[in-house]
Amino acid sequence: MLLAVLVHPANVQDRDGAEPLLRKARKMFLFVERIIGDAGYQGPKMATAVARTGPWKVEIVRRCDKHKFVVLPKRWIVERTIRWISRNRRLARDLERHCRIAAAFVRMAMIRIMLRRLAAKPSA
Repeated sequence: MLLAVLVHPANVQDRDGAEPLLRKARKMFLFVERIIGDAGYQGPKMATAVARTGPWKVEIVRRCDKHKFVVLPKRWIVERTIRWISRNRRLARDLERHCRIAAAFVRMAMIRIMLRRLAAKPSA
């Protein structure tokens, strides 16, 4: 499930926007020990951002270099979650003008997913 969300304009690279997100996540979730990211989050700039925000362990999941489809377990979690969020009409396209509104719709989409899961569980 989503722990923190921060939407940036298209001209901000992933690793440049990672530090504010990590700070936000660290304030709320002190128990998180590991960050899983794709190749966009590797390099010295990201390493410094991680070091400044807390004692995280960074794991970079790289694509398979083979020319066939291979499911990468950690990457699949992220791709699956993005697909769940994209089922919401407002998030299927980037229509929002302001980043904070887009972030609010992502939160609402995740709340909807969590509520459906809770409603599906039989009560004891």
